[in-house]
Amino acid sequence: MQAPPTVFSQITAALYPAEFSRCVERFPKARPPRGLSEYDHFLALCFGQLTYRESLRDIVACLRSKPRIFYHLGFRGSLSRTNLAYANHQRDGRLFEALAQILMRRAARLYREDRTDPDLPKVAFALDSSVIALSLSLFPWGYYARSQKAAVRLHLLLSLQGNLPAWAAVTEPHFPDCKVLVQIPALPGAFYIMDRSYLDFVRLYQLQAAGALFVVRCFRHVAFRVVKGRPVDKSAGLRCDQIIRLTSDWSAKSYPQPLRRVRVYDVKNQVHLVLLTNQMDLPATVIAELYRQRWQVELFFKWIKQHLRLRSFYGRSQNAVRCQIWSAICAYLMVAIIKKTAHLRKSLNEIL
Repeated sequence: MQAPPTVFSQITAALYPAEFSRCVERFPKARPPRGLSEYDHFLALCFGQLTYRESLRDIVACLRSKPRIFYHLGFRGSLSRTNLAYANHQRDGRLFEALAQILMRRAARLYREDRTDPDLPKVAFALDSSVIALSLSLFPWGYYARSQKAAVRLHLLLSLQGNLPAWAAVTEPHFPDCKVLVQIPALPGAFYIMDRSYLDFVRLYQLQAAGALFVVRCFRHVAFRVVKGRPVDKSAGLRCDQIIRLTSDWSAKSYPQPLRRVRVYDVKNQVHLVLLTNQMDLPATVIAELYRQRWQVELFFKWIKQHLRLRSFYGRSQNAVRCQIWSAICAYLMVAIIKKTAHLRKSLNEIL
């Protein structure tokens, strides 16, 4: 009698073997770890994420405690702490990045009809980054001068359709946020919602040229002149809605087109927010609500740090850290995919 599929094998079925094989061919390794294939390595890291294992020894001990179902979990080779540690150090972390991109595209297709608010634009992304802290004594290669510690930075483009990652990158902690604007996929007609650390008029104009729309928080020192003012509903928290042109030499040269400036008062936090956008037609309340939805990416960072293994790491090398971060994103996406395909009504936290 054939054994029923395990929950873990049902979750990892979101990644097709043919797709995995194509990714392995893109990043070949001259001397692979003996007895540990790329797929077994991927399964072991995802198992550690989903079951919150504390170390490589913990992963191996947990899997070996059930030898009868080891094969049914998807493993085909031998698994030991030594070859798992060697694979984390030697195997190219870009393999897991490529797998994450495949899962992002699959999840996007499944959640393309999900919308947080029917009054908001259908295609909208929130862009932000988060610093993942490391121990300086264990990870000296990740020295972060601002905090006198070690860290890596995770840049993430979160789709507001299902709150799923649409693009991600792992960089050094001092990598400027605005530089990723030239790396993200720019979709014509899509909204990109960003904090003021992404206020770079050269790169924002490149988004404009690609047909994308953006909403970004503005610094106070930006010089401009008002071309046209529009009436606003102050009871909704709006203070002004203006069409402006940048006036300083550099900004006017970098972004020669007019912009829309919306000033909002946040009653909860008692702060004034000044937003810039290249969308001229939507109501100012929709622009303000779009920026409020940017908080979803902050909640995503908080969620993965609390429920997946991103606070302590299985290896000390830079490649091992990157493998673990990408495996965490893959695990999140696979759970989101099984949630949709199995029509589960529970939250991701309850499923885990």
